[in-house]
Amino acid sequence: MLKPVVAVFQKDIRSELRTRYSISAVLLFVVTSIVILLFATSGEKLTTETLAGILWVVMFFSSMTGLAKGFVSEEERGTSLLLQLTSSPTSVYFGKFIFNTILSLGLNALTVLLFFIFFDTFAVKNPLGFITTMFFGSIGIASSSTIISAIIAKANTKGALFPVLSLPMLLPLVFVGVEALSMSMNGTPFMYMQSDILIIISYSVIVTVLSWWLFDFVWKE
Repeated sequence: MLKPVVAVFQKDIRSELRTRYSISAVLLFVVTSIVILLFATSGEKLTTETLAGILWVVMFFSSMTGLAKGFVSEEERGTSLLLQLTSSPTSVYFGKFIFNTILSLGLNALTVLLFFIFFDTFAVKNPLGFITTMFFGSIGIASSSTIISAIIAKANTKGALFPVLSLPMLLPLVFVGVEALSMSMNGTPFMYMQSDILIIISYSVIVTVLSWWLFDFVWKE
């Protein structure tokens, strides 16, 4: 069970290292977004609530840029049929999901680092709450992106469909995530953040399980 999952994950890693499509696209988007924000605010001091919202917006749209290619690239390269013949749906789903999770965690960590560098008022007074929110938020983004990528893989308008389907699916996570990040940046004790963090964790677990359950039907269509 574990070996086929690792094989799919390693295949995606090698493919990304060879093309660097997702990493390059997301880095370009994040840097461009931050530069535009710096010019737009022109030295204004942004509140923690505003910065938390901006951070989640950048994370959301960077996932639209970098995580959409999981199954789309398989269709474009004509390798999806080979995957169907050689791997079980469960192995394919979790291989792709783990790859998207690691990619999402890495890129979101880099985004946070850039926010620390470029925004003077960006500070985290509750690191545990901040890291927990970012970690499970990244998992939620990855799980949603994985199943949506599989759904749109065979569509003609892939680029337009991905954000259209992702927005309603990720909106609850974004709303709660913004509130949790804002609280952690303001120094709210972890015990008062538990309800928001539990919602984020529950969302990530539920979406991951439902996506895994539905993937068998999506993958065979």
